[in-house]
Amino acid sequence: MRRTFRFGAVIVAACLHASVVLAAAGELASASVQTGGAADSAGFDGVVEAVRQTVLAAQVPGGVVELAVKVGDTVRQGQVLLRIDARAAAQNSAASAAQVQAARSALDVATRDYERQRQLFQKQYISQAALERAEAQFRASSAQLTAQSAQASAAHIQSDFFVVKAPYAGVIADLPVALGDMAMPGRPLLTLYDPAALRVTAPVPQTALARLAAEQSARVELPGLPAERQWLTRLQVQVLPTIDVGTHSAQVRINLPGGIKGVTPGMFARVWLPTEGGTASRLYVPAAAIVRRAEMTGLYVIDSTGRPALRQVRLGRTQNDLVEVLAGVAAGERVALDPQAAAKDRR
Repeated sequence: MRRTFRFGAVIVAACLHASVVLAAAGELASASVQTGGAADSAGFDGVVEAVRQTVLAAQVPGGVVELAVKVGDTVRQGQVLLRIDARAAAQNSAASAAQVQAARSALDVATRDYERQRQLFQKQYISQAALERAEAQFRASSAQLTAQSAQASAAHIQSDFFVVKAPYAGVIADLPVALGDMAMPGRPLLTLYDPAALRVTAPVPQTALARLAAEQSARVELPGLPAERQWLTRLQVQVLPTIDVGTHSAQVRINLPGGIKGVTPGMFARVWLPTEGGTASRLYVPAAAIVRRAEMTGLYVIDSTGRPALRQVRLGRTQNDLVEVLAGVAAGERVALDPQAAAKDRR
């Protein structure tokens, strides 16, 4: 008979070669390894990246006097992460503020003097040159106040550089400095990334780009996660418009949905892209036959004498009650549907 299985956007037409063999008296329930044709797809190794990842560096020199976070901490936007010794900067800011006060006082004196000289000139008690000197002194004092105010504002802004705050909510990925280290302009202090926006980036050879099916969604395999969360389907693909001259490959980016537990930047991932033309023969077994013991994944394969033997296999995609087997069994072999009963079989 003919059944159809759907893997995301890929349709698998599996031609079942044998049906489940019901257990007779004293025999194990078993099923034959099924073969089927599937729309072809190509896999490419990639890595999980953060869409927003920031390296915060020092803008001013000074010793690190406070570390408010550690690697792995979740921080909110605007939270204080690190402080640099700002005592010298505070003194410079105070000096600039005092210079502003002095310049303002000098401007007040020059303003009153200019008003008096202008009144005396109107009564013709002083010359035009005396009035011009008073006006020049007034303008110089005004310009001096403007310059001192700007310098004080710059000193105040620079004092903020001694406090490092989170530019957005995220997770601390790296903290290469310790308490007491000397911060220098340009030296990285910590790395922050946003866990809500992750993507997978994989290099794809330019020879394979021409065979990619147009307007098709991709699948991402995350081997580091539990089996039920290893596959993500119906994901949009972005191909960067440049080719690397060294590897002759293009970078393919796939944005991951938010809220995936256990996914962090740097994790290994495999991108499966649909390709045009051709079909591939695949092997499938019922999900109930899978045996998982620690890091070993296997099947109880029944030999010609009816005795089950545990065999390690490599699994692929899972959909409904069927699991793809990439290596370890051959088409037509029988596998036990009850691994616990097969383990107790001593015949």
